[in-house]
Amino acid sequence: MNKAAGSPVARKLAWTNLLAITSFQNLRGFWRVAAQTLSGSLSLAFVTFVCLLFRFNLATTVCLYLLIVVLLSIQGSFLSSAIVSLIAVGCLAYYFAPPDFSFRVSDTFEIVAIIVFFATSAVITQLVSKVRKSTEEALSAEKALRQTQVDLAHVNRVNTMGELTASLAHEVNQPITAAITNANTCLRWLSGDSPNLEEARAAAMRIVKDGARAADIVSRTRLLFKKSEPVRELVQINEVVREMVVLLSSEAARGNVSIRTQLGANLPQLTADRVQLQQVLMNLMANGIDAMKNVDGTRELTIRSERSENDQVLVSVSDTGVGLPPQTADQIFNAFFTTKPHGTGMGLSISRSIVESHGGRLWTTGNSPRGANFHFSLPVRVETAE
Repeated sequence: MNKAAGSPVARKLAWTNLLAITSFQNLRGFWRVAAQTLSGSLSLAFVTFVCLLFRFNLATTVCLYLLIVVLLSIQGSFLSSAIVSLIAVGCLAYYFAPPDFSFRVSDTFEIVAIIVFFATSAVITQLVSKVRKSTEEALSAEKALRQTQVDLAHVNRVNTMGELTASLAHEVNQPITAAITNANTCLRWLSGDSPNLEEARAAAMRIVKDGARAADIVSRTRLLFKKSEPVRELVQINEVVREMVVLLSSEAARGNVSIRTQLGANLPQLTADRVQLQQVLMNLMANGIDAMKNVDGTRELTIRSERSENDQVLVSVSDTGVGLPPQTADQIFNAFFTTKPHGTGMGLSISRSIVESHGGRLWTTGNSPRGANFHFSLPVRVETAE
């Protein structure tokens, strides 16, 4: 145990730091209230000048003062609104209630009007402050919920990518092995008595191509592991499909699964988060591959994309696996529900949340003669003419 941490000097330093932080927060709060009170007071001064200039009566002035108090309550604190309300009462008594330019009010009606104004402003200030506080709390809660969803999605991606580690290693190893082979070929063409520059150049170009392919795979994998806030951008869904086919091709090959694509031509771009769409496709494709590992006969994963009705893009992932038990069809998208022995039950739930956050829909249907179809539709980004 670190004795220095419990020494009187360390404790004194800790208390000093705590007091300094508390004092700074209190000072910052004081200046915020002071600034809001000054702003409200200046607004009162301007309204008072206008009311005196145009000789508005007490009732009109009360309404304008109440408007200032309400606006200040929305933007400021309860304390600053209360202070401004007291200043407003003084202004009403001094400038607008006979006798003029005196805080003494002789008319009973004027006294009642001022009391009503003060009571109304106090109630409004308190109500608006409560509503604003509730709104703020509902918003930190909404932000926390979004952050939780981002964290869960990240955990799901990491978990899925962890399951595909062997396949990804094999996928990266292929272009690296090819690059080494081409490098040896290039050296052989250059080391002869009469170097064949044309063949050496071709081998070097293949090295560049293989290196770029390996770097591309690593880049996509890092993107899926990266934890970041969702970023919406223009995305071509067919490109996302091709990227995930590359990442999952080795996993499919391990299970003797062939991947087939039927991608629609000239599909419009979507406004979406690319990583999240990759995650949806990765979950659906990985589930389909997993469902076919222990079946006899054809093992084929088909990904289709097309433009559907209502200006949407439809993507379907079909497998020839064991299919979904009829009694679980309505539950598979529930959190923590899984049909896999070692599944987390989060993949499909997160996928549906992602699709719905993009204004789309995710659902499933049966595949004939066996297997399952998963479909998701996303709204198209409408381009306006220049």
